[in-house]
Amino acid sequence: MSHAILLFDRSTQPQRLWRGLFLHRARPALVFSAIMPFLFLAGCTPAKPTGPSDSKNTGSSLRMGMMPKLKGIAYFQACERGAKSAAAELGISLLYDGPTDNRVEDQIELVNQWIATGIQAICIAPNDPEAIAPVLKRAKSQGIVVVTFDADANPKTSGRDAFCNQTPTDALAHTMVDIVAEKMGGKGKAIVVSTTPSAPNQNAWMSFMLPRLKEKYPEIVLLETLYPAEDISRARQMTADVLGAHPDLKGIWGLSSVALPGAAEAVKQAKKSGEVAVTGVTLPKDIKEYVKDSTVEKFCLWNPEDLGYLAVQVAHRLKNGPLENGTMDIGRVKGVRVKDGEVILGDPIIFTKENIDQFDF
Repeated sequence: MSHAILLFDRSTQPQRLWRGLFLHRARPALVFSAIMPFLFLAGCTPAKPTGPSDSKNTGSSLRMGMMPKLKGIAYFQACERGAKSAAAELGISLLYDGPTDNRVEDQIELVNQWIATGIQAICIAPNDPEAIAPVLKRAKSQGIVVVTFDADANPKTSGRDAFCNQTPTDALAHTMVDIVAEKMGGKGKAIVVSTTPSAPNQNAWMSFMLPRLKEKYPEIVLLETLYPAEDISRARQMTADVLGAHPDLKGIWGLSSVALPGAAEAVKQAKKSGEVAVTGVTLPKDIKEYVKDSTVEKFCLWNPEDLGYLAVQVAHRLKNGPLENGTMDIGRVKGVRVKDGEVILGDPIIFTKENIDQFDF
């Protein structure tokens, strides 16, 4: 849906009236009496403040856009619920919208629309950290606060104000590696099921997973990484193909909310539950059946509702000035760590059969 904002500039009226009166050779007294009301208004109306102080009015005058990688998947729907909760607390007018396919081109187009329609802050989960950077830089040049969440844009070329990271990248990567490696006994063939080759958070996790494997588990042989995009059916089929080609496969990492349940279904259909170690990141409700039947013994995540909530809170605070480094409470989220533009939600949660029923997302 496109939105249009019509602005009425009162200053154009006296200019137009002045020009019209002199073109018609109006008498000086008539000119003075005609323009006097406008001069009075111009002198008595204070200039609207700009910059960070402009957002200290936390009402609906703050217009914020939030964009997931794509709409229609449960993970980002959970982020949306948290974002709307924060917007309600702060009195923010929040527009939640995004592409229906994980294409950065669609994100770029929507950001351009938001710039044109007067959005004052943007929270975005980029599909490509480099391709999205120029349009985010353009938004910044227009005075728009830009916060990335779930995945980051290139911080140097985008100029984004902050990145709301769900959990420390190295901690999550190491935890996922150790879960699978221990189940495999530290040796054998394994695969990573990612999303797309340019996916920023998956690539960031892998940048820590690979050295961890090399250093601690040198006998694990990593096969070619699979890229099914955000498509659970493709994740299942591509994993099934590898299981068929490599019946001795022992480990799988599913690095998205659809990659993990897709891979788990492939393992279950191959009747290899308990034989192949499977872990990754996804929503508890989307993997619960596979945890209950021991196809997946452990997996990781964070609270995506809190992540969406945090992103909106951070963007709102940035309208009033930069965030200071340190550990702080931001709204309902306790113990948030801020360092050099990175805002960390918290440590990863490890889900098992024993605790998965405690979570409702």
